[in-house]
Amino acid sequence: MTVVIRRRCERGSATLETVVLWPVVFLLIFGIVHAGLWFHARNLALSAAREGARAASMDAGTGGAARAAAFLAATTDGTVMRVGAIDEVTDATTVTVTVTGSSTTLIPGWRVDVRQSATAPIRRWTAP
Repeated sequence: MTVVIRRRCERGSATLETVVLWPVVFLLIFGIVHAGLWFHARNLALSAAREGARAASMDAGTGGAARAAAFLAATTDGTVMRVGAIDEVTDATTVTVTVTGSSTTLIPGWRVDVRQSATAPIRRWTAP
């Protein structure tokens, strides 16, 4: 049989350690989940921008924003990312589609912006 002798100065130390430690553990867990949500929203925005740029490059530099919006509507229901704007810029040889929005957060009132763009050359048929 083991007898544990505690000193008077150590009373309540386990409670104090728990009170200090658990908020740090919860903050770490929520931070990891929040980073995962941001990373997923960033990947969705980049995939939508790439899909829009690809579609616009095949169609003489038009229709990229509509294709990106259709891609986002098909892949997410607005819970991971709130889409702010989808912009399409075309010059003589390239088309660029930019998707901006914000990621879902675990902290109310905090906004984490997401902005991704993709550029593709405009495909043209030329006579030999």
